[in-house]
Amino acid sequence: MKKKIIIGTRGSNLALWQANWVKAEILKKNPELSVNLLIIKTKGDKILDTPLAKIGGKGLFVKEIEEALLQNRIDIAVHSMKDMPAKLPVGLCIGAVPLREVPNDILISKNKTTFLNLKNEAKIGTSSLRRAAQLKNLRPDIEIIPLRGNLGTRIKKLETENLDAIVLAAAGVIRLGFKEKITETLPVTTMLPAVGQGALCIEIRENDNFINSIVCKLEDKDTRTVVMGERAFLNKLEGGCQVPIAAFGSIIDNNLFSLCGLVAAINGSEILKETITGKITDPEKIGIKLAENLINKGAGKILESLSL
Repeated sequence: MKKKIIIGTRGSNLALWQANWVKAEILKKNPELSVNLLIIKTKGDKILDTPLAKIGGKGLFVKEIEEALLQNRIDIAVHSMKDMPAKLPVGLCIGAVPLREVPNDILISKNKTTFLNLKNEAKIGTSSLRRAAQLKNLRPDIEIIPLRGNLGTRIKKLETENLDAIVLAAAGVIRLGFKEKITETLPVTTMLPAVGQGALCIEIRENDNFINSIVCKLEDKDTRTVVMGERAFLNKLEGGCQVPIAAFGSIIDNNLFSLCGLVAAINGSEILKETITGKITDPEKIGIKLAENLINKGAGKILESLSL
């Protein structure tokens, strides 16, 4: 009999794409295994009519799946890295970080109008405070309309909700085959991505050596380096979905790690942004240092005002 492995995942089209990709990669490298998916509904999947920031922020799309992992009901959890809280539950770890997809955000608009050319007081749909703050900073005239639902639903709402444009993560749009709908890929200088955006998180039990030996083959070393730096920045700021925090790391010349971080007021009236570079061997240290720099510049006050 083949040894069975169960992958836990959300049931959205994007989550299933991601979990099936992991399943296919595991079977490619380990054809002797049997791999099945278990769909788990999370709190974020059940509450679709309320902005994420009002129902708890980070962890909304992972907690129930992590509980199944701790209870041995599944062997592997597959998440979008940007959904992961900065701190993992005791007993769990990130077993592998595969090669990252395009990390940028994208704009889909009516009539293929680019962001800066949208009409005055244009209505833009997004559920992300991070996106809203950066968009409002660039165009104070625009109106942000809350946008929830799976990716296909949000794209349909561009028409049904009388929106002028929507902003989404490029990775999901590309993975689900909607690339031709993209009006504009927003450069990171315009729209700094969420921490870990475009990357997958393969989460496992800490002491499960067998599963670790399976998933470690999916690891992309450079992606992990970059993502761990971004997550250290987030962790130091103790940020979640309810706080406009962004970070994007990159590797320069194979030996340097550059990290750009941002903290913003929700209405975009104030944005604190900085980039620092250091040795590639210690991305977490760079992430912490960048967070401390922004706190010293006033990010702490912004974060305190948001938590009131």
